[in-house]
Amino acid sequence: MTKYELTLLLPEESEVKNIKELVISLKAIIEKEESWGKKSLAYPIKKNLAAYYFNWFLNIDQKIISDLKKKLNFNEKLIRYLLLKQEK
Repeated sequence: MTKYELTLLLPEESEVKNIKELVISLKAIIEKEESWGKKSLAYPIKKNLAAYYFNWFLNIDQKIISDLKKKLNFNEKLIRYLLLKQEK
């Protein structure tokens, strides 16, 4: 399993449950969760002026990353996400 960092921007705090279920269904392990709260965006994204920020540290099989990215891209509630592989 490889370590990744996933940062999410969501319009509603309640949407994080759906994303969490998606990540767990792909057999990923969430090691650490951080909620950065609601912050103003520098410019409107999908007509949103503010978003809730969440940061997760994941252990996930590298073969499943493409599936995770596809499912995150199809989620209409998700404003933006950033998935980074952590260095060893």
